[in-house]
Amino acid sequence: MNDRIPLATLLVVDDEKHQRESLQMILEDEGYRVSAAADGRQALALAAETHPEVVLTDLKMPGLSGMDLVRALSEHPSPPRVILITAHGSVERAREAHRLGAFDYMSKPVVADELLFRVERALESHRLAEKALRLERRLKGDGLETAVGESAAMREVFRLVEKIAPTQSTVLVRGESGTGKELVARAIHSRSGRSGRPFHAINCAAIPENLLESELFGHEKGSFTGADARKAGLFEAASGSTLFLDEIGDLSLPLQGKILRALQEREVRRVGGNETIPVDVRVVAATNRDLEAMMKAGQFREDLFYRLNVIPIVLPPLRERASDIPALVHRFLEKANATHGTGVAEIDPGVLDLLVRHPWPGNIRQLESVVERAVLLCEGSVVKPSDLPIEIRLQTAPAARPYGFEIPPEGIDIEELERQLIVQAMERSGWVIAKAARFLGLTYRTLQYRLEKFGIKKPA
Repeated sequence: MNDRIPLATLLVVDDEKHQRESLQMILEDEGYRVSAAADGRQALALAAETHPEVVLTDLKMPGLSGMDLVRALSEHPSPPRVILITAHGSVERAREAHRLGAFDYMSKPVVADELLFRVERALESHRLAEKALRLERRLKGDGLETAVGESAAMREVFRLVEKIAPTQSTVLVRGESGTGKELVARAIHSRSGRSGRPFHAINCAAIPENLLESELFGHEKGSFTGADARKAGLFEAASGSTLFLDEIGDLSLPLQGKILRALQEREVRRVGGNETIPVDVRVVAATNRDLEAMMKAGQFREDLFYRLNVIPIVLPPLRERASDIPALVHRFLEKANATHGTGVAEIDPGVLDLLVRHPWPGNIRQLESVVERAVLLCEGSVVKPSDLPIEIRLQTAPAARPYGFEIPPEGIDIEELERQLIVQAMERSGWVIAKAARFLGLTYRTLQYRLEKFGIKKPA
């Protein structure tokens, strides 16, 4: 596997099945995650689903050509690097491809070493561009850089934020507590035409029911005990800006109805008042509740759900994107150093191993708290496992030899060992390649290649 650029996602596009499978096998054997498409339209659908960092595509294909694919992919907020592969190479075509946005260009027949070199170079370029984008977000100060992530789920979140921010649509952000829902709301605001006005937020679960209506819609003097003066609510204050309604699943049904009216009619009425006040508010709502189940139980209004859920954004829990944890840890290390004036420079690899394996019920918020604590307790320049909370330190470490295997004194023949493992997996799976590949942690194509390599066949 390529250790310098791990876990990269690639897309191969070619209408010739043999060429497509050959490229896929070369790349999967190098450790890349590879999807394959037989034409341009299928490629666009796969790109929307898998968010590849690099696309390798044939130039001449029926329907959408490689050039058409370059044009379409270049419109993405974080476009993949495209390498065109063709048997019809020419300087003019290469220039045209680069002008349209292709990263590289190579001719058939493809040489494996050259292919891998060009893919690695394209990946480095893409990831440098991603780092620059994160730096830009940090300089904007909108907080989205805290939602660092190279996982497909987080790249989809970033893509949606960039795409929908300039619109006026309401947005519903869903995810467990601590996953960064308010960060996403602030990022949407900062990238919108409303960014010149202050961002407004309220936690609907943190304010008593009898006060929440007044906070949202305001009140007239004397409308209730303690209402000594007229007060504008958040819908009025946020007119021309963005209002973030956190934990909207905790609202009572009467308040849900009033928010629905405010969204539909674009006007509000203060508590105790008769006058309707026009408002121009973009609402971003968030919840960790199962709103569909609440609708079935009659606890959440169906009409409000569909009014809010115009653009849904789902934030994955941290345990489902553990590959993002090292980057988040280093981001929080920088932040803690800046906040507390500390000079902790490194994270011990053992610390990262413990943090990656922890389930993080409190998600990103909990991880940030643990990193800040470790920085404050650290006695040198390197955070060590002893600086972590005891419940994280006492996780069961993975066995040094998880399969009970130990190299004998006389050594082993690694190829013979591999052959025996493949035979065992095939026998256990009933000679079903796909099932055996899962036993071995291999792709279907990689196992198929190795079966041919060792000449392993099902016994007569």
